[in-house]
This record gives sequence, structure tokens and C-alpha cells, in this order.
Amino acid sequence: MSTPTALVPGVLALLPSYTSIEDPVADLRAACLDAVGRLGPRVRVVASEATGGSGARVAAALVAAAGGSVVDEGETGVLVVGNGSARRTEKAPGHLDDRAAAFDDALRASFADIDPVLAEELWADTACLPGLPPLADAEVLYDDAPFGVQYWVAVWS
Repeated sequence: MSTPTALVPGVLALLPSYTSIEDPVADLRAACLDAVGRLGPRVRVVASEATGGSGARVAAALVAAAGGSVVDEGETGVLVVGNGSARRTEKAPGHLDDRAAAFDDALRASFADIDPVLAEELWADTACLPGLPPLADAEVLYDDAPFGVQYWVAVWS
């Protein structure tokens, strides 16, 4: 990739208004800010409508927190918003689905050929992931499933 690109989840807990004395996503937030900070001052955001616009809102907040601005063209970096399944545990937003772990493992290997029906059933926001290189080609700053939702933060230089 000629333009630095980063992947972050569009989780609302990353918004400044959700920060409290004890930050439940401190590690995730730190990884996101690190990734976004590597994109330069002019960041183009690529987010799906699947999250009702919250993915773009989270991305804009992260870009602002890193001292950048969101632009439509002339970008120094691209910020892609997406996440794996939201059905990895009983307490996950979509409750446990036994297919979730295998789905996320397949995404870890490749963002090509994502089954959109299965992604929807597993509450995964994958619409913007096709076209990204595999995670194996990225510097992965975060790979975990807090709250039963698979999140990745990765940077391709």
C-alpha cells in the first residue's frame, strides 16, 4: 500500500464521552490512537453504514484526538473502520454463536471472500474490509475480543 492505512473498530466506547475514571477499553484506545497517529494530519475515513454512522463518528473522534483532520481527498493516510463477529461469548451483544471464532480466524487470514450473510448473522462490520491486505502483512497493535466482540487495530505502511 502506498498510502498508510489503519484498521480500527467503530466501538462507541472509544468516544471521549464514554471515558471515565476507569477506562474499560484503555488498551484498545491506546492502540487506536497509536495507529491513527501514524496516518499523518489528513485522514480519509472509510466506514460502513452498518453501525448507523457510529463507526465514522468514532473514527473522526480518534483522528481529532491524534491531532489530525478528516478529509475527502488529498489524504496522508486512510482509516478503515470494521470489526469481526459480535457473538463470541454468552455476554456478547449478539450472544454466543459457535461459528464466530472460525469466522474471525478466517478474517485474520484474509479479508477477501467474506460471506456477507454470515457476517450479518454474526453482527460483524466487514463491509469495508475487502481490499485490505491480510493482517499477516500488517503491524497488528491489538487483537482481542472484549465484551465478546472481535476487534483488531492494525497498520499497513
